[in-house]
Amino acid sequence: MKILFVGGNGAGTIFPDVPLAQAARNAGHEVIMSGPEITMSAILGSGIPAVSVTERTIQDCRVNREGVLVPTPAGGPERNIAIGRMFGRLAAHSLDALLELADRWRPDLVVSNVLAYAGPLVAHHAGVPWVRFATDIGEPLSIDLAAAAELAPEMERLGLTATPPPAFSVTVMPESVRPPTAPVALPLRHIPCSTQSALEPWMYTKGDRPRVLVSAGSRVTPDDDFELLSGLVEKVAPLDIELLIATPDDVAARLDLPAGARAGWLPVDVLAPTCDVMVHHAGGNITLTCLANGVPQVFVPYLPGLEEHSARIAERGAARLVDPAGHGAADIAGAVRDLLEDPSYRAEARRLRDETAAMPTPARVVGELERLAAAHRDSTAAK
Repeated sequence: MKILFVGGNGAGTIFPDVPLAQAARNAGHEVIMSGPEITMSAILGSGIPAVSVTERTIQDCRVNREGVLVPTPAGGPERNIAIGRMFGRLAAHSLDALLELADRWRPDLVVSNVLAYAGPLVAHHAGVPWVRFATDIGEPLSIDLAAAAELAPEMERLGLTATPPPAFSVTVMPESVRPPTAPVALPLRHIPCSTQSALEPWMYTKGDRPRVLVSAGSRVTPDDDFELLSGLVEKVAPLDIELLIATPDDVAARLDLPAGARAGWLPVDVLAPTCDVMVHHAGGNITLTCLANGVPQVFVPYLPGLEEHSARIAERGAARLVDPAGHGAADIAGAVRDLLEDPSYRAEARRLRDETAAMPTPARVVGELERLAAAHRDSTAAK
């Protein structure tokens, strides 16, 4: 069987998909994962064959079809509409390359990241079923609708009046903290994944002091959102902790680090089991990594759309949510201190870890993909 995985727009949306793609390859199937050029290193570094389908980034797609730069509102429903249209434009830029890939390679099945809106269209073009892959983080229906509106010309070209529905959906978010409005989905255990480097003993060995990891996501650069990361580091640094900062190496070089702190592109999946608390921006991959390892979290969701899952996990008692608009040193440092000193946070985080561990493995879900492809093949042969 040939399975085309249509990936998302960055490393944080690629890594949750990787274990299922690896399991499919391990089961003997042919796998290709597509994505924008910016995702190629993440995919290839995971050992998955990859095809770049556009050099555009999601930031480039703030420019509409008429070449006009469209501002993204700070909040409210208008922001989700703007974001959906950006993802729709990214899909439009990717579509022709994906259609050519499908014509040449002829996949039997498409697995499409929930925000990779070209996936359903290429599956329709290829005449094969598609499976929706969701993290249930920052994926409201309004974004889907806005993306579909943006893709209306491409859908019309393919003879479609709406986005084709998936054969089924899978989700890596534990059921107890999924959005109440999320569609029915087959659960899939999240296997933490990240770009690897040669390990050093301190990475997998916990020291005497509490270990706290800080991150503001892979999209931080020395010129973009740098102050968000440096602000988090500044607020956590005075605590009596072992401080780790997961960030691109060029960003780490600019940070004013306290003595003993380590910063750089760290293998978060390896570090997570040794961490006592993680302070981060509420991005999908790091949130899921914390859930899979039972690590209490301090959420500082500076990107709109990430507050909902943060609030659900915080309400469960496994995290603290800090408002990024008005946070101060006392807010974040106090939240870290509370998570370190109050054992109830660790206990609830471990309950979510156990729930995650009970979800079906990628190998088991590959069996569902095999059955779907076989049923489609049989129905096509019977016509």
